[in-house]
Amino acid sequence: MSYRLTQFAHGGGCACKIPPGELERVVSGLTTTPRDAHGELLVGLATGDDAAVVRLRPDLALVATTDFFTPVVDDPHDWGRIAAANALSDVYAMGGTPVVALNLLGWPRDVLPMEVAAEVLRGGADVTAGAGCHIGGGHSVDDPEPKYGLAVTGVVDPARVMRNSTGQVGLPLSLTKPLGLGVLNNRHKTTGEVFQEAIEVMATLNRDASVAAVAAGVTCATDVTGFGLLGHLHKLARASGVTAIVDAAAVPYLDGAREALRDGYVSGGTKRNLDWVAPHVSLGADSLLLADAQTSGGLLLAGEIPGATVIGELVLRTDHTVVVR
Repeated sequence: MSYRLTQFAHGGGCACKIPPGELERVVSGLTTTPRDAHGELLVGLATGDDAAVVRLRPDLALVATTDFFTPVVDDPHDWGRIAAANALSDVYAMGGTPVVALNLLGWPRDVLPMEVAAEVLRGGADVTAGAGCHIGGGHSVDDPEPKYGLAVTGVVDPARVMRNSTGQVGLPLSLTKPLGLGVLNNRHKTTGEVFQEAIEVMATLNRDASVAAVAAGVTCATDVTGFGLLGHLHKLARASGVTAIVDAAAVPYLDGAREALRDGYVSGGTKRNLDWVAPHVSLGADSLLLADAQTSGGLLLAGEIPGATVIGELVLRTDHTVVVR
């Protein structure tokens, strides 16, 4: 018997994140300094970056992150692949290499067979194996909604960490994956239509883009996930003290994304993203698609690498963090 996994959850993928404005209010003021800390915290809560980074010695830092979500597609193996690639992406966004991951599984064991859960875990294992990352176990709970993801630990050279706070005026902005994953996933959840291109984009690691960015000397990066391009770019520009100019016509989209938008397949997460950034962004064309809640999207770089699309540039700070033209 096959199951439509997306029908067992109220949301899907990174579109089910807590809205960014609410999340920032919750974590505000939670930063603490432990006594006798092991290593130096280089990246923490302050700028809302993609992962934590702790320097252990002059040439070695640890990168730690976690990410999990409800089903974004119906196929369990594909969901596992996508969730694993998405979790690993936070390490790649910092310029690091994932070393070991732990499974995080929530499962409605009285509703969905554990054999389906095994397929989800197999999908995650296939992707982590391809990344050269160990899976060392994990944790599971009986949960009314299925959820899956990873807690990932990686390593990075402290001198080559990519952050969302180091953008400089004059740098180009590059995007390594097309947008439109959110509206296509929402269409899939609603209609059952399968968008294979979107699945493969989500399951593709950001490893090669990260390696190329570090080799090119890029120091400022983030990945584009649940807060959409506008949300993640707003955070990058705010943390860097610059304004980002986006050429809407240059932004790449997946086939079918504009049609899905036209037909109304816009998630609540995308609408909340746009509401959050609206006071800080000079909006132009394609506002909803630019705020589209992505799952396992690409890297957004302040710099250029082969194969990435230049979509704008960083300029002197203005009244807005992002200007769409």
